[in-house]
Formats: sequence, C-alpha cells, structure tokens
Amino acid sequence: MNKKFYILFVLFATIVVQAQKLKKDEKQLVTNLQKHIQFLADDKLEGRRTGTPGEMSAALYISNQFTSIGLEPKGTNGFLQAFDVNEGKQINPTSFLTIDGRNLMLDKDYFPLIISPNSTLEGLSSMALQEAGSPWFFDLKDLLESNANNPHFDLIESIIKSTKESAKRGATAVFLYNNSNKEDGLKFDGKEKLDVVSIPVIYLTKEASKKYLNDESATLDLKLKVDITDKKRSGTNVVGYINNGAATTVVLGAHFDHLGHGEDGNSREVERKGQIHNGADDNASGTAALIEIARLLKSAKLKNNNYVFVGFSGEELGLYGSKYFTTHPTIDLEKVNYMINMDMVGRLNDSNHVITVGGYGTSPSWGKIYNVTGKKKLYADHLTFRFDSSGTGPSDHTSFYLKNIPVLFYFTGLHPDYHKPTDDFDKINYVGEMKIVKHILSVIETEDKQKTKLAFTKTRETQTTTSARFSVTMGIMPDYTFNGIGVRVDGVSDNKPAQKAGLKTGDVILSIGDFKTSSLEGYMQVLGKFKKGDKATVTYARNGQTLSSAVEF
Repeated sequence: MNKKFYILFVLFATIVVQAQKLKKDEKQLVTNLQKHIQFLADDKLEGRRTGTPGEMSAALYISNQFTSIGLEPKGTNGFLQAFDVNEGKQINPTSFLTIDGRNLMLDKDYFPLIISPNSTLEGLSSMALQEAGSPWFFDLKDLLESNANNPHFDLIESIIKSTKESAKRGATAVFLYNNSNKEDGLKFDGKEKLDVVSIPVIYLTKEASKKYLNDESATLDLKLKVDITDKKRSGTNVVGYINNGAATTVVLGAHFDHLGHGEDGNSREVERKGQIHNGADDNASGTAALIEIARLLKSAKLKNNNYVFVGFSGEELGLYGSKYFTTHPTIDLEKVNYMINMDMVGRLNDSNHVITVGGYGTSPSWGKIYNVTGKKKLYADHLTFRFDSSGTGPSDHTSFYLKNIPVLFYFTGLHPDYHKPTDDFDKINYVGEMKIVKHILSVIETEDKQKTKLAFTKTRETQTTTSARFSVTMGIMPDYTFNGIGVRVDGVSDNKPAQKAGLKTGDVILSIGDFKTSSLEGYMQVLGKFKKGDKATVTYARNGQTLSSAVEF
C-alpha cells in the first residue's frame, strides 16, 4: 500500500472514530483544521522558511482563506505586509582581485574580512616594503606562534589594531596570509558585528599565497574592488480585519513560517540534515486555529470589539514579523484591548489534556475570566489548564506585551518532533485542537460581555533560548531584530540590575566590564563570565552618546 495513502487512511479512520461523538459544527471544525494543516505542512511548501516561495504560498493561502471568510484586508498591500529580514553582510560578485593580471577566485583564493570598507585600488606594491600610498603585506605566522599559549589573545582584535596603525602610516590596504602550521580560523562571517576600519583588509588562502606571493622581493601589480552590502530577504505578514465599529480591537495571531530545510541552523535534526521541516504543529496548527477562529467570529454576534487576525512570518528567526507589525501597525495600538497568540496547539495529550496558558498575569481580568463558574464558565471539555503568568517568551505575544498590551499564549507543549523533519500533519490531535479553538472562543465571548478595556499589568520577563549558559541576568528583553553593533534593549524589568543601573528601552549595550557585547549571542556569552554578586561597568549608547554605569548582578 502507498505509504502516503496509508497515513491518510489511518488518520481519516482515527478522526472518524473520534468524530462519531461530535456535533455537526464540531465535525466541520475538525475537517477544516485538517485541511489547513495538511496544505501548510505539505512538502510542496518546503518548510515555509521566511523569504522563500513556500512561505509566500502559505501567505497567499491564508489571505485566500481570509477573503473567503469575508475579512477586510488590513495589510499594506491588501492582506499582505512585507518586511525585511537583515541577515548581516554579503560579498557581492562585483568584488574582484587581480595580481599581475591573474584573476583570483573569491573564497577559494581570497576574501575581504568583515571589517573592510567598500573600496577600489590599483597600482604597484612591493611585498618587502611598507611604503606610504601602497598596500602592505603581513604574514600572520609570527603573531600566531608567539601567542600560541596566550589564552587572552584575540586574533581579530590584533588585526584591527594593526590595521589602524598601518592606515595611520599610509597603508592603502592590508593583505594577510599565513605561512605557519597553526590555523588562524579567519573567514568572512557576514553575521559578525565589528566596526569597519578605514582601509580594506584582504586574506589570501595558503594555496593562493604560495602561488602569488612566492617571491617576497617581487613588485606586484594589484587591482582590487571590495563590495560588501547588507544581506536581506523579505518576509510577509498576513493581516485581516473585522470592523464592528467598536472602540477597542482584539488581536489574534499565529506565526506560519517554519524552518525550511534547516538552513538557518535552528533544526534539532542531528543526523540527516537538509530535510524538509514541515512544521505541522509548529506552527501550521496555530495558523489553522487562527483561520477557523476568524471564520467563527465573522458570523458571531460579538460586537463590542473589532478583531484583527495576523499570520506572522519570521517568528523562527526572532519574532521579526510581530516586531515589525507592532512598530509599523496597520491599526491603532492604543485601542488594542488584548492579544491572543496560538503557537503549537496541535499536540494535545489525550492522557493529561494539558494546555499551557501563558500571559495569565498580564491583566487581572484573566484570573476573573478563568474563575467564572456555573453556566457562564469557559468551555473546557476535560481540558486541564497550566498557567504561566509571564507575558514574554519565545513567541509573538512578546512583541505585544512589550507595548503594554495584555496577552494570552496557548501552547500544548514540546514533543520529540519539535524542530525536526518528523513534525508532520498525521501526528496532529485534530479533535484536541478543535477543543482548544472552542475554548479560546469562549474566552473571547466572556471578555466581550465585560464591555471594558482590559487593564495591563507587568510580569516577570523570560528570555528566549540561546546556546550560552549563564547564572546571572541583566533583566532586559533584547531586540532580536536589531542588526547594529551591540544589544538593543527592548524592555527593562523592574528591580533588576539593568534598571538599577539606569538603562532604558532603546539603549544599546556595547560592553560589560572588559567584555564587548557586539551581538546578542556574544552578550549571552559575556553573562556567563559573571556570577551573582559580581560588579562591573556596563557601557551603552543612548541617542548618539556613549554612557557607562555601575551594575551589580
């Protein structure tokens, strides 16, 4: 029997058995959820990686569903809202290097370091002489060997310092090569965040240096062009709207992007890399729920709020889509009542029926709504609720919490298929997800009857994941979309070291103690060097000024 047909047969048979106890509208809801998830998690979409044709296919599917439901478009281009994802820097193919009329191959023979400015030069240069007005050549051999046992030696910092000194003495470029047996580890790292120096810094590989630099007494005819630009791709949010003419608006959201083939390094697959990651639970399940809630609310009699439905992209890269939406809103954020986020709601466990409700502490109204008893209590049908007060976490509700908007976050938990190619549509608990959709609708219905805008309360703030391990915290929410040098502060927690040191939202942390924090990952690594009770000086930029404050962990 065909494997795919067998999976579909088993899935259909399971749903039929479960659906025998369901009402007509519940059966329709289950069928619709299955249809949405099966489309979004199909191999044809190749994992819905942000900026790919598969992501756009998913965006168009969602916008078509919104159209058929009768939602108004609320993007910047119909239902769509495009945004840039900056992936660092790239070397453009217009870059070139010739030595004595011979073309060197980029990456194979040479590459500019990330610290190089865009520049062109040509002329004669002697390797043996360091004359003003010409390029200078440096063998890294002595530097590497003399610092072989120095644990504090940083090759890049040494190159930067040497390049600045060479530029002051008249060098027009620096060419580096390595004749030692020690590896230097140099490469063009587009995601590395370092200040650009004033002259190009070019690295020649061992093979190239042996071929082109074998005569140290020779005068070389050099022609060079360095062309480094930002590397960007475009993501797309999908935004639909129900306008009830109300004073307040409710935002419901779910991200629809996933990992593609794991190109961004966020796959948990360790053996067979490069496979399609379909992301049925993460987060075709939340997207399907979003579409169905939109369909049900469109025909509902709930008129005390307007409703915005947003399919976010770029979530897997660091909340890019929701960050963009909250900084470039197509609605008035001041009138947003609350936001509900659904991320991985398709794997309800049939044994314990646990659904995590995050953001529970972001408004006192949530406790009141969840404690309603009698005929007006929330729909549950054996669901067990596990509450988390925090308004932050590794999903899109964080972007709204940071705008002082009450949030709720629904999540059925991690599982062995998380961020793996095995997160497929046949493993979704469709009846369980149907119950979650009905529960969320009952929350919306209960709040609608209150006819008042929810009060916002701050909560503890959690970090997203990182490869670094540390025992102290500054108490900030970093801006994961920031592409400059340093770590931009997106939020400051009360009574934490950052607040006590005077840091504010928008500040960019440049260093802590003697350690630079040029990137978010570097910042996390730096925190790992401190323990509770340690004191240091934090250096940060604010409105073009560099400031420093004492901080105690």
